[in-house]
Amino acid sequence: MADRFKSLLSFPFIICLIVLLANDFYLKETYHNTFTGKLSDVCGLFIFPIFWSAFFTRHRLAVFVLSGLLFIYWKSAYSSGFINCFSTYFFTIQRVVDYTDLIALPVLLLAWLHISDAPKKVDAYSVFRNVSPYPIAALTIFAFCATSQPTYIQKFDQPEYVLLKGNALPDSGVFEEDFRFYKFDSLVVVQVNSLYSHNRPAEDDDYNKNILIRDLDLQVIDMLPGIKSLVPPNQQTRLTVNTSQGNDHVQFKGSRLHGRFVRETNGKILIEGTYKSGLEDSIWTFRSANNKTVTKITFINGERTLVQQFDGNTLTSSNSINTRADVKRNKIIQIAILVLLMIGTISQIVKSHRNNPNERVEILSSWKWLASFLSPLIVWMFQAFITQLLGNYQYDLLVIPFAIFVVYVVTCPLFFIIIFWIKLKRKVDILWYCLTFALTISIWFEYEIFTKLSA
Repeated sequence: MADRFKSLLSFPFIICLIVLLANDFYLKETYHNTFTGKLSDVCGLFIFPIFWSAFFTRHRLAVFVLSGLLFIYWKSAYSSGFINCFSTYFFTIQRVVDYTDLIALPVLLLAWLHISDAPKKVDAYSVFRNVSPYPIAALTIFAFCATSQPTYIQKFDQPEYVLLKGNALPDSGVFEEDFRFYKFDSLVVVQVNSLYSHNRPAEDDDYNKNILIRDLDLQVIDMLPGIKSLVPPNQQTRLTVNTSQGNDHVQFKGSRLHGRFVRETNGKILIEGTYKSGLEDSIWTFRSANNKTVTKITFINGERTLVQQFDGNTLTSSNSINTRADVKRNKIIQIAILVLLMIGTISQIVKSHRNNPNERVEILSSWKWLASFLSPLIVWMFQAFITQLLGNYQYDLLVIPFAIFVVYVVTCPLFFIIIFWIKLKRKVDILWYCLTFALTISIWFEYEIFTKLSA
């Protein structure tokens, strides 16, 4: 059985697997350029057919042909229906429609030439001869899943427009981002309903949105073929954009929204507010079609601070919203509370040792081994509970096993030292040790979150 998986132990396969993982988890996020985008396609197309050929050894040609066809389908707009369905009922996946990615297809030929003599090459290198292929197979499946994990979508509650110079309207259907285009003589108005970000936001808030759209005009113009000119920065432009939601009366300074915004339909004003350099400012008013329900949102530098709802002229609700500065302040308070709790658990351990200097909990050797191996899992459960209790940050699906691994690797040796060398004074001490380690790791994780919030 293991012989069919020998191709997974070949040097080119392992190198491409390592590069694929490094690119998806680090290089793409750090550099995010054309090279890193194409690198995953090249490495993925090399290892994908080789991996599945190990399972379908009698149908290798069919595996390679299907791999090429699936890659073309995946990179085309035709796969959008499948992606939307899968994202709705399972977990979110996405890809960018970029037909230049098809230049990676010749890699299939290299993989085909390589797979014919891969087992012989593995036998020639003693370093791989006795390595089990099954962990490599599991890591390969993980790499395939990680490659399909989503970038992050920033949607806009208020309309976002960019004004550009151009003589032709791009086709909105070729963009993964939700763009709409409107032509005004030599000007093109781009309505941006959502943007993709390749960096996981520390907090899904207005501050993150403001950072993302700080240079929205430059981002949009880089995505549009044939449009490479911004409006002069001091030029004032007033336009009425006829959208499916209503007629938007907008003002631009240069290429960014600046000034009063009004959306009306059938003579009724539905939305009115003010933009300052592309960011919402002051009080925005949202009215229902019958004008009975009114929502007023107060913005400061693009961040919501207050949401008020009215039924007619009667205030029905009023909610304050934390800005990023408020979230950072709360995170400092949370870290301080965790530090105090950790000091409390440590004091319980010290107190136990001082009050019972000559006592030892007698535990069978088998139970000592079991406790040493299981206690790190208890630490992780405590740490996960603390994270959920704080409630400000959600981990990605793939981060959870990584967190378990880190907690286990760090705390397992410590529990062996505690149980076999230091020894427990009381049975309850194992609980205090678990809580202490869980609080320590939580403080570390929360500090990392704070640094991301401050970036």
